[in-house]
Amino acid sequence: MSVETIRRIVLLRHAKADWGQETDHERPLAERGRKDAPVAGRRLAQTGIAFDLALCSTAARTRETWKLAVHELPERPRTVYEERIYEASLGELIALLNELPEDVNDVLLVGHNPGMHALADALAGEAEGDALARMNRSGYPTSAFAVLTFTGGWKSVEHGVARLVEFWSPHA
Repeated sequence: MSVETIRRIVLLRHAKADWGQETDHERPLAERGRKDAPVAGRRLAQTGIAFDLALCSTAARTRETWKLAVHELPERPRTVYEERIYEASLGELIALLNELPEDVNDVLLVGHNPGMHALADALAGEAEGDALARMNRSGYPTSAFAVLTFTGGWKSVEHGVARLVEFWSPHA
């Protein structure tokens, strides 16, 4: 792979979760979340990105979001359920991206706030149109996703390296 390889990082926040008697890690999706997750999947399919890899938090709400969204994609990417995404700090999320193999060009992370918002904001050194303003104004709601592009290897992922090319939310 050339260091000039254009790569894409898509950061999908899980769909709306329910508040029940479960531990936070085991919270399932709420009815609205079960409706929004496939909508997010259809919108992900419309981006035309053929993901090489999906990294999904091990929390119940992220696994359920991914299960509903992935059925809307034309091809199912290799999926890894990664426990380090749950409650990850910004630094931990960047470290996870730095570990990706160089044969991965397009990755999808299915995770949580504040991590997804913090990561998108930190990586976005520049943005197209009003994408950054919309993302920051919205607070990165459930089922929202950001698409970032950058050139280079995964070990070069750091603050300001990427361009935010799209921010989408189902209720925007």
